[in-house]
Amino acid sequence: MNIRSAPRYGRPFVGVVAVVTGASSGIGQAIAISLARDGAAVCAVGRDSKRLSETIAGMRSRSGGVPFQADLAQDENIEGLKQLLATRFGRLDILIHSAGVIQHNLTSNSRTDDLDLQYAVNVRSPYCVTKSLLPMLKDSKGQIVFINSSLGVNAKRPEVAQFAATQHAMKAIADSLREEVNSDGIRVLTVFPGRTATPRQKRLHRQENKRYRPESLLQPEDIASVVSHCLALPRTAEVTDIHIRPMIKS
Repeated sequence: MNIRSAPRYGRPFVGVVAVVTGASSGIGQAIAISLARDGAAVCAVGRDSKRLSETIAGMRSRSGGVPFQADLAQDENIEGLKQLLATRFGRLDILIHSAGVIQHNLTSNSRTDDLDLQYAVNVRSPYCVTKSLLPMLKDSKGQIVFINSSLGVNAKRPEVAQFAATQHAMKAIADSLREEVNSDGIRVLTVFPGRTATPRQKRLHRQENKRYRPESLLQPEDIASVVSHCLALPRTAEVTDIHIRPMIKS
């Protein structure tokens, strides 16, 4: 079934195949579960096998979920993902990039190795995954979503230079890609969340010696809901950029 003909309400993703990276926790996990409950067959990609199993269990979907434990910063794993999709489903309709790593530090104290890792996971990996899976997305007139960060728009904060640089790069990839593939019927969305209640955010609060109050932050399910609604929109519309931030200001 072509996703452009999917009904907007009910279970809008029945017959649709989706890949969600970073699906073992946080925003990626919430998106994977949301899509599966709305009928999609989801290939959930993550590095943590235990948490990935929890994601699959949380889907509770008739369409089922397929785990793919891998580090997509390794090229051979990207090829493995492509082969899994080809043999298991024979198609791909939605690609969600939600995997990422983050290191905060003053430039004077930062390590080049940290920059290299963030580049590999946050920039090179989604670029290479997209390139590899693009023929399948063109066949289905599919959709691509990049989960970015508010730092991908404004980096006027100390200690975020490395991570923000990767998010600005990912925005550039998404913006240019959109101009390339719109003519093939592919929609490209970038989401720029503010601070979200995830394990990564808990760690950052600890590093900053701040009290972690998850109830005052965005919830992963908030972002999953927004993404699902955009993906289900009729093909007369394309949402290109969404900025979402916590309502409670601390």
